[in-house]
Amino acid sequence: MADVVMDSSAEVSNARDVTDLVLQDILGGVLLPGTWLKQIDLERRYKCTRPEVRRALDRLAQKRLVEHVPNRGYHVYEPDGRRAREVSEIRVVLETAVAGAIVENASPPEIVRLRQLAEHFDRMVLNGTTLELYEANLAFHRKMLMLGGNLELVELITEIRQRTSSAPVSQWRTRARVEQSGREHHMMVDAIEANDTDRLKDLVRQHILQR
Repeated sequence: MADVVMDSSAEVSNARDVTDLVLQDILGGVLLPGTWLKQIDLERRYKCTRPEVRRALDRLAQKRLVEHVPNRGYHVYEPDGRRAREVSEIRVVLETAVAGAIVENASPPEIVRLRQLAEHFDRMVLNGTTLELYEANLAFHRKMLMLGGNLELVELITEIRQRTSSAPVSQWRTRARVEQSGREHHMMVDAIEANDTDRLKDLVRQHILQR
C-alpha cells in the first residue's frame, strides 16, 4: 500500500472543515483505497493543525472510510466484496420501501427537476471528472429519495452509500455500466411520472445491484 504524495501547492479555505476536505479527496480518487494517511502530510496539504487532522481522521473512521490500525496509523479503507454486497442489500430494502411515497409525492415540477438531474448525469458521463460524475449521481438519488418525505432516511442512505467504496469510480465496473446507470435514471423518472410503484421498485433494485 503506497504512501500518499501531497501537493504543497493545494489552496484550502480555512473556513472549510478538514473532514470534508479529506472526504472529497477520498471520493475524488486522490487518496486511493489502501493509502496510508500521514498526519504531518495532511497538516501541510490542508494547512491545518495536528488536532484538526486527528479529529477528521477519527470522524472518517467512524464512517468506515478510513481505518485506524493501532501503532501504525490510518489508511483509506479497502472494502471487501462481502461488505459491498451486504451494503447493497441494505440499500435495496430501504430505497424500495419509500418507492410508493416517492410516486405519491412527486409533483410535475419535481419530476421535471429529476429529469434535469438525470440529464446532468448524462453530460458528466461524456465530459465530467470522476468526482463530478459521482456528485451528479448522488444529486439525482438524493432528490428522488427526498420525495419520500423522510429526511432522516435520506441522510442514513447517504451515509450507507459511502460505505460501499471509498473511491466512487469503483461503483461502476465498466463504462457500459455507467451508461446503463444513466438510462436507468431516466427509466426511474418515467416510472414515477406513470405512477408505477412496482416498476420503480424493480428499477431501484436493478440499479443498486447492477443487474
